Amino acid sequence: MATATSPKSTVMGPEKLTDIDEIQAAFESLCTDEEDMTKEIEQLLEKQTQLEGKMSTLHHIGPNLQHVHTDANQLGSMISFTSNLAENVSRKVRQLDVAKSRVQAAIQRVNDVLDLKFCTDGVQTALQSEDYEKAAGHIHRYLSLDEKVLKQVTPDGKEDGGIDASLKVLHEAEQNLKVLVREKFSLAIENNDRASVERFFKIFPLLGLHDEGLMVFSKYLRTQIANHAREQLELASSKDSTDRRANVLWADTLTMLFENIGKIVEIHQPLVETFYGPGRMLALMEELQKECDTQAKKIVDNFVNHREFNNKSQQVLQSLRAGSSYKAANVHDKLDPRELDLMLAECTLLNARTELYLRFVKRRVTNDIEVIDEDETAKQTMFTELDRFILDSQLSRHMQELIGKYIMMEEYFMRETVLKAVSLDSMETGAQTSSMVDDIFFILKKCTRRAISSASVDCACAMINHIATLLENDYREVLYGKLRAGFPSGSFDVGQAYSLLQQGRLPTSTTDTNAAKLEFLTTLNNVEVSIEYTQSLKKSLQEECTSLSNKTSQMSVDKLESCLTDLTQLNHRFKDILEYGLSQLDSSALKPRIKPWVDSFLSTSHNMSEEDFSIYEANDPFIQEFIMNLEQLLNEFKETLTSSTYDALVGLLTNEVTTQLEKAVLKSVFNRLGGLQFDKELRSLVGYLTSVTQWTIRDKFARLTQMATILNLERVVEILDYWGPNSGPLTWRLTPTEVRQVLSLRIDFRTEDIKRLKL
Repeated sequence: MATATSPKSTVMGPEKLTDIDEIQAAFESLCTDEEDMTKEIEQLLEKQTQLEGKMSTLHHIGPNLQHVHTDANQLGSMISFTSNLAENVSRKVRQLDVAKSRVQAAIQRVNDVLDLKFCTDGVQTALQSEDYEKAAGHIHRYLSLDEKVLKQVTPDGKEDGGIDASLKVLHEAEQNLKVLVREKFSLAIENNDRASVERFFKIFPLLGLHDEGLMVFSKYLRTQIANHAREQLELASSKDSTDRRANVLWADTLTMLFENIGKIVEIHQPLVETFYGPGRMLALMEELQKECDTQAKKIVDNFVNHREFNNKSQQVLQSLRAGSSYKAANVHDKLDPRELDLMLAECTLLNARTELYLRFVKRRVTNDIEVIDEDETAKQTMFTELDRFILDSQLSRHMQELIGKYIMMEEYFMRETVLKAVSLDSMETGAQTSSMVDDIFFILKKCTRRAISSASVDCACAMINHIATLLENDYREVLYGKLRAGFPSGSFDVGQAYSLLQQGRLPTSTTDTNAAKLEFLTTLNNVEVSIEYTQSLKKSLQEECTSLSNKTSQMSVDKLESCLTDLTQLNHRFKDILEYGLSQLDSSALKPRIKPWVDSFLSTSHNMSEEDFSIYEANDPFIQEFIMNLEQLLNEFKETLTSSTYDALVGLLTNEVTTQLEKAVLKSVFNRLGGLQFDKELRSLVGYLTSVTQWTIRDKFARLTQMATILNLERVVEILDYWGPNSGPLTWRLTPTEVRQVLSLRIDFRTEDIKRLKL
């Protein structure tokens, strides 16, 4: 500031100033500088204690820093010395390692030369004594040597070409031994000498002929399989129809083929893994499977021919294509489903045994692949190859074709037997359901269990879908058709109805009304029982599919669960039919009879005196007769309907009673005693209906009970003790308008008081 205000003073000095303004400015500048300096001094004085403490610390640290410096120099010298020493030691160690590797290489070359000499002498001796295993061992050792390295050991001129001569001898011995092993192996196969076959089979890998050894050995095993299969096929063809196992003859023959292959694999897999190493079973099984495909096709062809499989499947296909027109015109030409029963069972057994065999093959090869010393990518490639090999095998394709035709014939068998059960439907005295329900669900369970026993997920899913379609369309239409005519009106005699149905007479005239009623009620029972049987069928199928799911992939499990879920939806379809039938019964048998009974309530006065109340207490003119009529009505159905259907009927009756009685109450007038009388009548009615059903029906009387409560009030304002916040756990079913309407039924309540209520 001083510089800005008085630049002259800084140049001239204050003692030379003469102008008063300049002097004043210089004075102010000096004062400002003095204040700034004073503040700086004060700040330094405030930090004096800290600075003195730090200086004291530095004075104490000073001598120690000298010691640290000295120690650091010593440590640096030690580290430098240690580093130089380590470098010298490591250099010498590297030199020793080089020397050691050279010594080991020299020793290895010496050993290789010695082995070469030993193999040269040993292979000649072994071949002369026909010790082929020992000769192969020498050749195996020779093949593991590096000829180029051996030729560099010693110049040929110094040892008269000894190494080259040995190599030449061993090479000739190798070729000779390969020829001998091939000849001896072929001779052993011709003589069916199993011990010699296995002996020379073990020699092939020692000569580096892994693939060739597996190939010739698989041909030998294929010959064994073919011979055994031919014997079993001839034996099966010679058996007659009286044999105990005649119905599953070809399934047994195929099973014996699979068991023979399984036995061969179990015996020779350890041999292959020991002498050829892991990872070779896939190649061996591919060769064996070719023979299995050939022999299995012969067995399946015999099954198809002897069981007339293709002819029957063609007849079934024509029937399914023609549909109802074929059935109507050529009833006698249709194939009897009973002729398919045993054949279908054997067909599923063929596929089940095939699936078991293929799982065995996959498990054996998988175990072999898992132990090979390869990365995961290589293993996954082999697993993919295994799956492709199983799916593309001729055996799998033949069985898929067979199962495809089986599904078509099983559907035909199921549909035709179900239609037969419907046509032969009958009633036994005292029975609540007709015969077709048990027959149909027995047939369905039999067909699905047979399909699941095939061990084919696609087959099981197809049959479950066919069952769902048959129940939803054909069977449901049969039940619906019997209910569509409705429930005939009039009285009902159960004994007479049973008699008419057992005589085979159809309800075609008014005299057969009882039989028509019984058939209608029986159909209701059939629907109810069908719901239970469908749930039971789904549960049993679920349990059987669980064992099948444990042997299949997650995708197959999801497919089975989806099919079973579709089966569950059938219950809703049957419940719709049951509700339709009950509504028919309600409109025909309940409503026309309940309404006139309830109307008698209007003819009974509820504006009564004390004397009337006493008389009603001893002999109620309405409720006793009303309950007696209801009991008589329900007794007509109690023995005929199932318990669940009967309870549903009581529920419908209760709904109708409450609806009609509510209308009658609103048309009546009451005094205080009349309200008490109505409450007693209502309690009696609720008690009776509760006693005749297992379902709860009190909630259906909630509105009427609340009406009775209102009609029992002594004063209009007492309704507020039960309404709104004072209602407690009670939920009012009546609206405020309806409450006022019920209050107005009391002739002793003033209209003004009712209107003044704030509800």
